[in-house]
Amino acid sequence: MSALFEPITLRSLTVPNRLWMAPMCQYSAAPEGPAEGAPGDWHFQHLAARATGGTGLILAEATAVSPEGRITPYDLGLWNDTQTEAFRRITDFLKAQGTVPGIQLAHAGRKASTERTWVDRGAPILPGQRHGWEPVAPSPVPFDDGFATPAELSVAQIRERVAQFGAAARRALAAGFQVAEIHGAHGYLINEFLSPFTNRRTDEYGGSYENRTRFALEVVDAVRAVWPDELPVFFRISATDWLTEDESDAREGWTADDTVRFARELREHGVDLLDTSTGGNVPDAKITTGPGYQVPFAERVRKESGLAVGAVGLITEARQAEKIIADGQADAVLLGRELLRSPSFAQHAARELGAEITLPQQYHRAAV
Repeated sequence: MSALFEPITLRSLTVPNRLWMAPMCQYSAAPEGPAEGAPGDWHFQHLAARATGGTGLILAEATAVSPEGRITPYDLGLWNDTQTEAFRRITDFLKAQGTVPGIQLAHAGRKASTERTWVDRGAPILPGQRHGWEPVAPSPVPFDDGFATPAELSVAQIRERVAQFGAAARRALAAGFQVAEIHGAHGYLINEFLSPFTNRRTDEYGGSYENRTRFALEVVDAVRAVWPDELPVFFRISATDWLTEDESDAREGWTADDTVRFARELREHGVDLLDTSTGGNVPDAKITTGPGYQVPFAERVRKESGLAVGAVGLITEARQAEKIIADGQADAVLLGRELLRSPSFAQHAARELGAEITLPQQYHRAAV
């Protein structure tokens, strides 16, 4: 029996296997007009292809809780009814294939208002330029050279963003999603509050660990308040800013120790799985990469917090993914680029590992 293809139950939701799709921005929504931020044909085929390919759970890309929370003007959003209704076509199809549909709710913070990654390498679009706007953040610290200095959020404005996450979660449920993931990683707004590298505040939302984690926990509470008890909530985290791993770098950032401590608190607040990534908050951090390079962070969280975890990071082979699950390093693996290259990766992995997987009846010839 393949560990990778064993079902997993979180709350009352059973996912058919442990091979999942990580959120990957497509930057393909309309930037303005009636369909602004709504998924279209590209998003449908992108997600549907991985569902027919056997992926157990699919997390739709980072979906902004407000217009200013988009990374680019072309991001998906969930702040109006048009967007909510447009997602229904996708969630209905994914469920019909036996795939669990999930969505990642996000706010880009100081990394907002940029070009698509294939246009000028994702260069910032400054306020006043076409489709540009002023980004916001816990502190007025720009992400990198050439980026706008973000406006520092007031306490009242912070609470407005908390409410936006809750409202987007309510819309996600109405759109048919069964998993809500809160994006607290990769240098976006929640990650900016967590890390002392980007959070320079001296009020109740800055300074101490307790204050820096306050916004994230308030967001979790707001989402959990509207999300059904029988359905799971995930949280994506950057387990480290990669500063403490570099002995030559004296800058202070978020650490793996912080992540383990925070995972215990997330569990108490109703989070069911920690989607464990790293980096993205410090543009010049030295990151050591390689196959499965982020898996040890997930493994540590699982062992020391008791919270279920998803592992990510250059997982590209079936036996590599199988070993991660079989060895107890993670409860699920989330593939990104490999699923872009091979939408039916789950089918190929099942054949390689001798596992059974249900194919769409239209593809029955592939089972022979």
